[in-house]
Amino acid sequence: MLVLTRKSGEQILIGDDIVITVLDSRGDGVRIGIDAPRGVKIQRHEVLRAVEEANVAASAAALPDAEDRIKALLAGRALPPESDKPAS
Repeated sequence: MLVLTRKSGEQILIGDDIVITVLDSRGDGVRIGIDAPRGVKIQRHEVLRAVEEANVAASAAALPDAEDRIKALLAGRALPPESDKPAS
């Protein structure tokens, strides 16, 4: 990991087309601006992590119902209508 000290207004260059600019520093927070091509994904780690955790939880909750529906199909039984499912 490269660790740098920058002052407000100073920049960091990544490759040929990504520029990070320190905009402001207050207390324990730093505001930065990122200039990158549209094709470069820029995401906050904590948001990405929360989405991943929510997806895992949703798929785990949906799995038993999906498994029951597949078993019913394989057994040749009629499936209950979608409206009978509890609201989530």
